[in-house]
Amino acid sequence: MWIGRGKPDRRAALFGGVGEVRVWSLMTGALPPFDCVLGCELDAGGTVGVHVQDKCCEIVIVTEGHGTAHVGAETLALEPGTVVRLRLGEKLALANGSDVDVMRYLIIKVSVP
Repeated sequence: MWIGRGKPDRRAALFGGVGEVRVWSLMTGALPPFDCVLGCELDAGGTVGVHVQDKCCEIVIVTEGHGTAHVGAETLALEPGTVVRLRLGEKLALANGSDVDVMRYLIIKVSVP
Protein backbone atom coordinates (compact mmCIF):
# COMPACT_ATOMS: atom_id res chain seq x y z
CA MET A 1 0.00 0.00 0.00
CA TRP A 2 2.82 2.43 0.72
CA ILE A 3 3.25 3.38 -2.93
CA GLY A 4 6.79 3.44 -4.24
CA ARG A 5 8.27 1.66 -1.24
CA GLY A 6 8.72 -1.76 -2.81
CA LYS A 7 7.62 -5.06 -1.35
CA PRO A 8 6.82 -5.20 2.37
CA ASP A 9 8.41 -7.30 5.05
CA ARG A 10 5.67 -9.86 5.81
CA ARG A 11 5.32 -10.82 9.47
CA ALA A 12 2.90 -13.64 10.27
CA ALA A 13 1.52 -14.02 13.82
CA LEU A 14 3.61 -11.06 15.05
CA PHE A 15 4.36 -11.43 18.77
CA GLY A 16 1.92 -14.36 18.90
CA GLY A 17 -0.87 -12.46 17.15
CA VAL A 18 -3.25 -13.58 14.42
CA GLY A 19 -2.90 -12.95 10.69
CA GLU A 20 -0.21 -10.99 8.92
CA VAL A 21 1.29 -7.53 9.28
CA ARG A 22 2.95 -6.07 6.21
CA VAL A 23 5.69 -3.55 7.08
CA TRP A 24 7.40 -0.98 4.86
CA SER A 25 10.43 1.01 6.02
CA LEU A 26 9.64 4.63 5.11
CA MET A 27 12.79 6.38 6.37
CA THR A 28 16.14 6.23 4.62
CA GLY A 29 19.31 7.28 6.35
CA ALA A 30 19.91 8.21 9.96
CA LEU A 31 18.23 11.07 11.78
CA PRO A 32 18.87 10.68 15.52
CA PRO A 33 16.99 10.35 17.78
CA PHE A 34 14.59 8.77 15.23
CA ASP A 35 15.38 5.10 14.64
CA CYS A 36 12.80 4.36 11.98
CA VAL A 37 9.43 5.19 10.46
CA LEU A 38 7.36 2.18 9.43
CA GLY A 39 4.19 1.94 7.36
CA CYS A 40 2.13 -1.04 8.55
CA GLU A 41 -0.94 -2.89 7.30
CA LEU A 42 -2.69 -5.38 9.62
CA ASP A 43 -4.97 -8.04 8.11
CA ALA A 44 -8.73 -7.85 8.59
CA GLY A 45 -9.47 -9.54 11.92
CA GLY A 46 -5.74 -9.60 12.67
CA THR A 47 -3.92 -8.91 15.92
CA VAL A 48 -0.42 -8.05 17.05
CA GLY A 49 0.34 -9.84 20.31
CA VAL A 50 1.54 -8.24 23.53
CA HIS A 51 5.11 -6.99 23.36
CA VAL A 52 7.30 -4.65 25.41
CA GLN A 53 8.91 -1.47 24.10
CA ASP A 54 12.37 -2.51 25.26
CA LYS A 55 14.65 -0.52 22.95
CA CYS A 56 12.76 2.55 21.75
CA CYS A 57 9.89 4.83 22.65
CA GLU A 58 7.21 4.59 19.99
CA ILE A 59 4.34 6.54 18.49
CA VAL A 60 1.64 4.66 16.55
CA ILE A 61 -0.59 6.76 14.27
CA VAL A 62 -3.65 5.11 12.70
CA THR A 63 -4.23 6.22 9.10
CA GLU A 64 -7.04 3.85 7.99
CA GLY A 65 -9.44 1.46 9.66
CA HIS A 66 -10.38 0.94 13.28
CA GLY A 67 -9.59 -1.36 16.15
CA THR A 68 -8.17 -1.35 19.67
CA ALA A 69 -4.80 -0.92 21.31
CA HIS A 70 -3.95 -2.31 24.71
CA VAL A 71 -1.27 -0.23 26.43
CA GLY A 72 -0.52 -1.78 29.78
CA ALA A 73 -3.91 -2.14 31.49
CA GLU A 74 -5.56 0.57 29.33
CA THR A 75 -7.68 -0.14 26.22
CA LEU A 76 -7.79 2.56 23.55
CA ALA A 77 -10.16 2.83 20.58
CA LEU A 78 -8.30 3.22 17.29
CA GLU A 79 -9.55 5.19 14.28
CA PRO A 80 -7.86 7.40 11.68
CA GLY A 81 -5.91 10.13 13.45
CA THR A 82 -5.53 8.27 16.75
CA VAL A 83 -2.03 8.62 18.23
CA VAL A 84 -0.82 5.99 20.72
CA ARG A 85 2.22 7.04 22.80
CA LEU A 86 4.45 4.32 24.21
CA ARG A 87 7.19 4.96 26.73
CA LEU A 88 10.14 2.66 27.14
CA GLY A 89 9.05 -0.47 29.04
CA GLU A 90 5.34 -0.21 28.17
CA LYS A 91 3.42 -3.17 26.76
CA LEU A 92 1.39 -2.93 23.55
CA ALA A 93 -1.07 -5.18 21.70
CA LEU A 94 -3.16 -4.21 18.64
CA ALA A 95 -6.37 -5.60 17.14
CA ASN A 96 -8.01 -4.76 13.82
CA GLY A 97 -11.72 -4.23 14.51
CA SER A 98 -12.84 -5.14 10.99
CA ASP A 99 -13.38 -8.60 9.52
CA VAL A 100 -13.25 -7.09 6.01
CA ASP A 101 -10.80 -4.17 5.84
CA VAL A 102 -7.12 -3.86 6.70
CA MET A 103 -5.98 -1.38 9.36
CA ARG A 104 -3.11 0.88 8.32
CA TYR A 105 -0.84 2.75 10.71
CA LEU A 106 2.54 4.41 11.03
CA ILE A 107 5.11 3.58 13.70
CA ILE A 108 7.75 6.15 14.62
CA LYS A 109 10.54 4.82 16.86
CA VAL A 110 12.83 7.08 18.90
CA SER A 111 16.03 5.99 20.65
CA VAL A 112 16.27 6.70 24.35
CA PRO A 113 19.75 7.59 25.63
